[in-house]
Amino acid sequence: MIIISAIFEITPQLLRGLGITISVLLGSAIISYIVAFAAGLSRVSNNVILNKVTGVYVEVFRGTSLIVQLFWLYYAIPMLFGIQLGSNWWTGVIAIALNYGAYLSEVVRGSILAVDKGQTEAAIALNMSRYQRMRFIILPQAVRMMLPEFGNYTIQMMKATSLVSLIGMRDILYYGDIMRNTNLSQAPLIYVVVLFIYFILALPLIWLTKKGETIAKKGVAG
Repeated sequence: MIIISAIFEITPQLLRGLGITISVLLGSAIISYIVAFAAGLSRVSNNVILNKVTGVYVEVFRGTSLIVQLFWLYYAIPMLFGIQLGSNWWTGVIAIALNYGAYLSEVVRGSILAVDKGQTEAAIALNMSRYQRMRFIILPQAVRMMLPEFGNYTIQMMKATSLVSLIGMRDILYYGDIMRNTNLSQAPLIYVVVLFIYFILALPLIWLTKKGETIAKKGVAG
């Protein structure tokens, strides 16, 4: 009964950060999807300069730590270049979006390249332009293949939102750390509740990912 009472006391305090966690997730997801498609399409472009520049972005952001990228955007860029990215919220969202946008761009590129070559050849035979082939033939099939991985990375993005507490944003983990500092004896229980809240937040994304896997199995021509 004591533990249950403590959980009911801890949970409302942690949920004060729920709005920040969800808003950072939504902002990061939307921007990362846009970045992913822009970078992914650039990676299959015939424009050599665009292809190479995008490749550098992808390798840098995939090859370095998200925490380092977050601190770089929050501390280094304003100090070195005098560029302010705006509020802490925007800094966190941009860092997560650029990091996962790099990973997702490879999903976009790989899915486009995975569409059967016969589809492109058939579209060429129908006298379709490169733009028409991409829009009407290749992308609709590639998007289906992307859905499971987009779902998986969105779940990872949700977990990555906890890093914004490192730049002072009052998300779920931020309040968990505050409560731990004021009552160290309850630290294990506090983090169990934090863990459970993140798991509950992940459930709809897990369900959507499974739906994406079902959709991905349909409608891709061989």
